[in-house]
Amino acid sequence: IKVPEKVEHIRVIVAELNRIASHLLAVGTFGLDVGAFTPFLYCFRDRERILDLFEMLCGARLLYSYIWVGGLSHDLPVGWVEKTYEFLDYFEPQVEEYNNLLTFNKIFIERTADVGVLPREVAISYGVTGPNLRGSGVKWDLRKDDPYSIYDRFEFDIPIGTGVMGTVGDCWDRYYIRIREIEESAKIVRQALEQLPRDGDVHEALPKKIRPPKGHIYSRTETPRGDLGYYIISDGKPIPYRLKMRSPAFTALSCINEISHGWMISDVFAILGSLDIVLGEIDR
Repeated sequence: IKVPEKVEHIRVIVAELNRIASHLLAVGTFGLDVGAFTPFLYCFRDRERILDLFEMLCGARLLYSYIWVGGLSHDLPVGWVEKTYEFLDYFEPQVEEYNNLLTFNKIFIERTADVGVLPREVAISYGVTGPNLRGSGVKWDLRKDDPYSIYDRFEFDIPIGTGVMGTVGDCWDRYYIRIREIEESAKIVRQALEQLPRDGDVHEALPKKIRPPKGHIYSRTETPRGDLGYYIISDGKPIPYRLKMRSPAFTALSCINEISHGWMISDVFAILGSLDIVLGEIDR
């Protein structure tokens, strides 16, 4: 299905705003895990602004059901683009505030640098993806290495862990990757807004029932927590014969024994928080 050009841009904008919101959740709650309460409030203050944009867009702050097969549920509401520009103008300088509060805080560095080191070989062997893999120094991001949608049209960097505060792949590196990705996602959103076609359809014409041909396919995208994959087997009917999902959080949690061995219980909280686990993805 070839979706309209306008749809591709809106999908990227929504996906990257969601990535920022997800990373703000990760950064804020990670601060709580190591005893920093104020950064949590600052992150959720700014995350609420993104959720306000989503509510204006589709009426929901979570579970949006906005991106459909073949397009979108409806066009952008009047004034939404301008509101998004306003958010970017406000938000981009705020990242420095997070750095002052948390990133370069001496106590935070003591709690996270050289703690829970995930070597690149171990990360790869466990199938770890996303910020956790990049925190171990592996430059792998599906938006660059296996481009989908229109990501190949935008200029953005893929930050990786360098061990600047301790060791490559430690808790601090995994945290800082998310801070850097927040900045890169904001750059992508701004570029997509500038290139957004103002006219055009937001949904491709589709039959009432979609009957894929017999066969199988594996499709994956770069979600905020890593590689989210779907393996689908079709027998030619509207309902898949088999569906298997690959969860980035499930693979990240799998390596917890490797990287938490020998640490204090209080450090395990920091290690687990740095992996940004979502229980809904691992409760199987």
